[in-house]
Amino acid sequence: MQNPTPRLSFIYLLQNTTPRAAAWVRGSAEAPELSGLVKFYETPYGGVLVEAEIFGLPNVTIQNSSNFYAMHIHNGSGCQDNFSHINGHFNPANQPHPGHAGDLLPLLGNQGYAWTAFYDKRFNIEEITGKYVIIHAHPDDFTTQPSGNPGPMIACGEIRPA
Repeated sequence: MQNPTPRLSFIYLLQNTTPRAAAWVRGSAEAPELSGLVKFYETPYGGVLVEAEIFGLPNVTIQNSSNFYAMHIHNGSGCQDNFSHINGHFNPANQPHPGHAGDLLPLLGNQGYAWTAFYDKRFNIEEITGKYVIIHAHPDDFTTQPSGNPGPMIACGEIRPA
């Protein structure tokens, strides 16, 4: 029997299945303590369930602090050389910001830690495999073209089959 709401299916996926793809993100030279895992699950509704758990965000040492950080899927050829091989957002439908597929929900860091899960139907796992999850130093303003003025890249990880 199918669950009566997508939420129950999503909880089941997170607790009982293996993601189809994942990206280990690691911090830049300016944020070497930053690391985490972003997982991508297939759903019975089409689309992708994304779960991210990130440690070492810049406000880790400030008691009771919180801050938002942009998280995007980018094109590129590798995270080496302090992310100099990362290109623009993944945007197969050539949509304006923030409607393109590379725009993900922001992370809310609480004293350096962030956890989030969300559903996105703008891409599938095959399309994003080989792309890069990027965390930026600032929140996305959801207005500025083409990428939301999120500041420098502070973490990068390649999306690979799990």
